[in-house]
Amino acid sequence: MATDPRRLSFLLAVHRAGGVLAAADLLGVTASAVSQQIARLEAEEGFAVLDRGPRGVTLTPAGRVLAEAAERIESELVEARQAIAALGDGVSGRVAIGAFQTAIRAVVAPALAPLAERFPGVELDVREHEPADSVRMLRAGDLDVVVLERDAENANPAPRGSQDVPLVDEPWRLVVPASTAAPERLEDLARLTFVGSEVGTASSRALQRLSRTLGTDIGTRHATYDFDTTLALVAAGQGVALLPALALQDVALMDSLQVVRLAGLGERRLVARHRVTRHEPSPAVRAVVDVMREVAARLDLA
Repeated sequence: MATDPRRLSFLLAVHRAGGVLAAADLLGVTASAVSQQIARLEAEEGFAVLDRGPRGVTLTPAGRVLAEAAERIESELVEARQAIAALGDGVSGRVAIGAFQTAIRAVVAPALAPLAERFPGVELDVREHEPADSVRMLRAGDLDVVVLERDAENANPAPRGSQDVPLVDEPWRLVVPASTAAPERLEDLARLTFVGSEVGTASSRALQRLSRTLGTDIGTRHATYDFDTTLALVAAGQGVALLPALALQDVALMDSLQVVRLAGLGERRLVARHRVTRHEPSPAVRAVVDVMREVAARLDLA
């Protein structure tokens, strides 16, 4: 019996989300619907695609093969949609996008020129907002797309009625005063004091994750939201800081600072979130997100 590609999308969601319940949230359906589609897929193929254990589900070797096939199908469909959209016919409208400083600088602003060239009928309205405000405005219909930050290892699926499109995963870097000996191992960070980040930010969540990894409470002082403020406090000898790579691009670092790369710091993930309804996302929103993905794919984070 031929594989129904629609069922593969459910398997791929389970693979990406890490479980049936999380996949249901990701797809905007019930957990029962996901389980039914997986069961039908297994019946059609004649083998199990999920290992169901007390700690959750994982893909069987056969399930991984099908999930990889699903990813290739998805990628080809995206390329086909981009090729059609590149024709520019009938793609028009105003798209309001909410984003924060580093996302605007690295992804949104560089997307404006190629967007205007390929989709002259699309007008992009860029608004700078904190992520929490952007999410509220997206739900209210005041924004069409928002760029959000996540600590990649603590990422949660998008709420029902919306979709998160990954843009880029950027490594976390350690910024220390030039007068401080550069840590050589992750364990060295346990004895350092960090410039803290506002609760709820990706930086704050990354620092909490690092604390759990080290098995000890990390000392912090201050609480910042803007990365330039963080750098100024580190330069003033107030501690060290965990910052994403994009926050350090095209920034003239003072002589009193040094950037340290350590394995195990993890990554920050930028995603573009839009609404998913019977009529959304519109072709204009798809065009904006696709161009931002292309721009993000060309970022040099080395």
